Amino acid sequence: MKRTSIAIMSSILLFASCKEATPEKKSETTMTDNPLLTEWNTPYGVPPFDKIKSSDYLPAFEVALKENQKEITAITENTEAPTFQNTIEALEFSGKYLKRLQRVFYAVNGANTDDTLKAAAKEITPALAAHNDFINLNAKLYERVKAVYDQKENLNLSEEEKRLLEEAHKQFVRAGISLKGEPQERLREINKRLAKLSGDFSEHLLDETNAFEYHTKDKKDLGNLPANLVDLAKSEAKKRGHEDGYSFTLQRPSINPFLQSSPNREARKILFDGYAMRANNDNENDNKAILSEMAALRLEKAKLLGYESHAAYILSDNMAETPEAVYAFMDKLWPSALAMAKSEREALAKKMASEGVKGDFRGSDWRYYVEKVRKERYNFDEEETRPYFEVNAVRDGVFALAKELFGLEFKEMNDVPKWHEDQQVFEVLEADGKHLGIIYMDFFARPSKRGGAWMNALRSQKNVDGMVTPIVTNNFNYPAPTADSPSLLSFTEAETLFHEFGHALHGLFSNVKYESLSGTNVPRDFVEFPSQVMENWMSEPQVLRMFAKHYKTGEVIPDAMIKKMKDANSFNGGFATVEYMAAAYLDMAWHSKTADIPTDVNAFEKEAMNKLGLIDEIIPRYRSTYFGHIFSSPVGYSSGYYSYLWSEVLDADAFQAFKDTGNLFDSATAKRYRKMLSMGGSQSGMDLYKTFRGAEPKIEPLLKKKGFVK
Repeated sequence: MKRTSIAIMSSILLFASCKEATPEKKSETTMTDNPLLTEWNTPYGVPPFDKIKSSDYLPAFEVALKENQKEITAITENTEAPTFQNTIEALEFSGKYLKRLQRVFYAVNGANTDDTLKAAAKEITPALAAHNDFINLNAKLYERVKAVYDQKENLNLSEEEKRLLEEAHKQFVRAGISLKGEPQERLREINKRLAKLSGDFSEHLLDETNAFEYHTKDKKDLGNLPANLVDLAKSEAKKRGHEDGYSFTLQRPSINPFLQSSPNREARKILFDGYAMRANNDNENDNKAILSEMAALRLEKAKLLGYESHAAYILSDNMAETPEAVYAFMDKLWPSALAMAKSEREALAKKMASEGVKGDFRGSDWRYYVEKVRKERYNFDEEETRPYFEVNAVRDGVFALAKELFGLEFKEMNDVPKWHEDQQVFEVLEADGKHLGIIYMDFFARPSKRGGAWMNALRSQKNVDGMVTPIVTNNFNYPAPTADSPSLLSFTEAETLFHEFGHALHGLFSNVKYESLSGTNVPRDFVEFPSQVMENWMSEPQVLRMFAKHYKTGEVIPDAMIKKMKDANSFNGGFATVEYMAAAYLDMAWHSKTADIPTDVNAFEKEAMNKLGLIDEIIPRYRSTYFGHIFSSPVGYSSGYYSYLWSEVLDADAFQAFKDTGNLFDSATAKRYRKMLSMGGSQSGMDLYKTFRGAEPKIEPLLKKKGFVK
């Protein structure tokens, strides 16, 4: 996911062991009459989206949960002495249908939801939370796991088997297995409540985002907006019932170009404020009370588990290890980033004043004057580059890069089911023609899709009774093509495709035995590294020439434009780093508290930003009420949003390894890099990195990349 769930049915299915009642059922669902519960005779076992109805998910979860409960009970009631095979592997292999179902449901609900799926999520999320507690707080099950764990040095286990055992044991400990009686009951209540609240947070955010519209009939308000985005605004106006004019929304492909292009200062402010106040308007979609309660519950849970704060709990399982380490890391970079942003503000405010505009420079002016200063200083207009970044050309660019580095081939599959007609599906092949996996690509924004960009695994790789290959998805919110224009991307949007494709490669390259250790099942502050490292190639002239071709003429992007683009992109780097870091600090501010979680969300946020010295013209990339990374799931990226910056240290150092060879596609370096990705979570994050680089990462390449040192 570029700067980025679980749950289940409390009301339809509840276990005696979870102290829940089983509701009255209208009909019985069996393993044979629901496509979500049968074997899939589709190409490479992809989900049969053409047969799955939204109404199938809830009854499928009911059956899958019961089946998994039976499997867990069979492990705990096994009269044989606990062994690695009859306990650890039995636990690992359980829940086949439940795991598959969760992946498909959350992928579809995130990318193409409807009222039925939204209603199902409200039941599925807390029920899954209860089921997780049924497993993780199961004393009999833990006794067996601990019995195996205590003799691990005598079991002659492979390194991966030992890792699986250690992770299984840690899962119980971190879940609170040591708690008994009332504390454990309270923990269950907290988990269930967090599941519900996070679902409500996500629904409110999506509904609030979709409800906003800015409509204008004055074409002058559009400024130099590209023709394809003008067409998109016309289309949006018609969808919303207007006979003419242009409509703009809070989806990034709509709002960002408007803020960059519109000369109408008040219109820019309306859109900017609409975005900055999402779910913060004291209406039915307000998220302030929800997130405050979530932060309080997370703190209470951390205290129950013996930690001083939620951040201390989460980070104890990450590469950073402690909140103090995260703050120390960010504090090294913040002063330089803030100084750069202040310098940028001065230049932008000066430009605005030179045009005779009265009043203070404000956040809604920033993007508009960035484009003006770039044009003035570098003779560069970002919109001139869009024709070279047609979405399918950029897709072909990441495919070409994967071929250069790893020998991969991509073969489009037109005969497979999809969850939306706009999706593209590709078989991924090794250089020798061997099947590696499947990738679904879902490019375009729509009201049924949540914001942002992200990767899902519809099926994770494993190799127990034969190789099971991965099926991954990349999801974006790009402007859709119109009758007159294809989907043309900005440089940043194109960079996002490279980023998410890096996540996809992490899943595709996995080559481990156990599913729970495969692909992206790694520490939070490692998982963004494979995605961010791919962005480095996007900026290289020799890579740009591979795919950046004018969609009308086929002209390769000129060297002069590449140089201007590179020079111009060095301006506004302070803003980009500061708005991201402000959000990372805000995440830590909520979750490092050891007592007294505030209920006045806006006052707390303002105080946290004032402590940083954040300038008024920049707001955090995500303010609290729409910070989906940290509040849209029970855990999510909470206490982990810093990980993008942490991963930048890794990615800058890793890309330096390629540059040091004098060949950005060096095969030996690419082979070592792929080897690291193939290991999934079978080693710790730092140990994984050292298998590639041979040493811990240095911060100097990142400082140079960001312009903080020469």
